[in-house]
Amino acid sequence: MKYVGLQTQIDRNNRLSVLLLLMFPCIILGMVWIFLLILNYLTGGYVDQYGEVVHEINIDTVNYYFLTALPWVVGAVGIWFLIAYFSNTSMVRAATHARPLERRENPRVYNIVENLCMTCGMDMPMVNVVDDPQLNAFASGIDKKSYTVTVTTGMLDLLTDEELAGVIGHELTHIRNHDTRLLITSIVFVGIVSTIMSIVVRMLFNYFIYGGSSDRRSNGKGGGVSMWVIMIVGVVCCAIAYLFTLLTRFAISRKREYMADAGGAELCGNPLALASALRKISGNPGLQDVEREDVAQLFIVHEQGFTSGIQTVFYHMFSTHPDTQRRIEILEQF
Repeated sequence: MKYVGLQTQIDRNNRLSVLLLLMFPCIILGMVWIFLLILNYLTGGYVDQYGEVVHEINIDTVNYYFLTALPWVVGAVGIWFLIAYFSNTSMVRAATHARPLERRENPRVYNIVENLCMTCGMDMPMVNVVDDPQLNAFASGIDKKSYTVTVTTGMLDLLTDEELAGVIGHELTHIRNHDTRLLITSIVFVGIVSTIMSIVVRMLFNYFIYGGSSDRRSNGKGGGVSMWVIMIVGVVCCAIAYLFTLLTRFAISRKREYMADAGGAELCGNPLALASALRKISGNPGLQDVEREDVAQLFIVHEQGFTSGIQTVFYHMFSTHPDTQRRIEILEQF
């Protein structure tokens, strides 16, 4: 694996963070414009001499309605993003059922974290724990006040000090590289697009259950069909936007894990200990009951089910993490 310096990685992550901040709103606005374009095509046009409806697209009309909606879309998404971005600590804690770990409860963990932080010259993050007999760990936060390393009780029980130091070093490297800030940004935007899509789907479902028949009775067949088409177009646009945001987020996440493995091995001074820890964790990865897939991408090991045949292609496309066995093999080559 080609070596990349710490500052180089930090600079790259900062550039990607800016790119994400620009790209995700562009995806959302692009889908709004496409929706208005299709809507204009379906509702515009004229009847020709043969009585057939000829559809036309009026770009000026599309652009007019887009510019009218632009401030509202940008304002709503911007406020939504800021609220979610700065409440990320409570969001992640609620999703994983984590709680603060007191020093007197487990001084062993605090000693390991403190020693590693002194080694790399960084401020000590908060330490959280999840009461789960399975094994996993993750880092989160966007700044020094919110940076957090979270571990499961199962991992504290089953890992040796050297293995635990390797895992915590991995998570501290995520913080040092600004990976957590980058991933929280992508989590927030994917959450926004996902929520919008869920709202549109819910509206479509409610229309089908409660509004479809009465609308057809009052307006005739044409009105009902038009509403169906508009809402289905909305769902398709949201789904396309969601797919693009997922693919981008997953590609970003995968590359970070190799760098964090290398940083964790360097910090703890024992690559084989981190390899051993990954092997243990992959055999019993915890936090499987976390319902939010976007939060689960933070975990040090996040196993997924596509493993063979043509499914391997989809696994590598949609996986948030590289193959754990491959990570172990690289660490054992140090």
